[in-house]
Amino acid sequence: MRGMEGKVALVTGAGSGIGRATALAFARGGARVVAADLAAEGNRETVALIREAGGAAEQVQADVSVSDDVRAMVRFAIDNCGRLDYAVNNAGIGGELAFHTADYPEEAWQRLIGINLTGVFLCMKYEIPELLKAGDGVIVNMASVLGTVGLPGAAAYTAAKHGVLGLTKTAALEYGPQGLRVTALCPGFVETPLIRQGGIEEGDDIHRAIAGMHALKRWGTADEVAAAAVWLCSAEASFVTGAGMLVDGGYTAQ
Repeated sequence: MRGMEGKVALVTGAGSGIGRATALAFARGGARVVAADLAAEGNRETVALIREAGGAAEQVQADVSVSDDVRAMVRFAIDNCGRLDYAVNNAGIGGELAFHTADYPEEAWQRLIGINLTGVFLCMKYEIPELLKAGDGVIVNMASVLGTVGLPGAAAYTAAKHGVLGLTKTAALEYGPQGLRVTALCPGFVETPLIRQGGIEEGDDIHRAIAGMHALKRWGTADEVAAAAVWLCSAEASFVTGAGMLVDGGYTAQ
């Protein structure tokens, strides 16, 4: 999708998976990309891929659960690019699983909420003043299909993603009159390094079972989610705000 020339897009969690695919998609659309990630090596690879393809990109290291890091991240975008038009708050972790909510480790709960929910809040807190200056800025928060339904064993992740949708809706109501659109994406199960880190491999029994939960009988791809993120930021989505857009292959249709 072209038409983003002269625009600046900040993508967190840009070092791999959906974040990398989104950063690359913005660059193909003509936007200058600020790629942010705590994992410096993966982030450098993303920026290199963009530049090798003729795009423009800058890299910044940040832990989205740390307020000072997030403030510095947004400041970096402004100092190096002069403006901010789009922000995709994608950084997150899968966290631990516990068969029952009462068994969920408190330390693991705090860590996941700190990154997946508080991290989104902090990004919005510092991005919004700069996005308002653009006049037609857009935020895309990465929620999940698990922001709309529950999943036994994933108490913290599910709670965090439900919270992301609540933040999205509230901010959309608050800032809509000023021209800022705030949206969210709710992907189904997507093939990313995060899944492999969780011990799921393509072709194993768990992988096939999860694929079968989707109407399309397969996992999604990072590129499919990235395309939706870029579309939400485009002029074609100019009347979309406050929504959690499902990109779930029919997971929630049943």
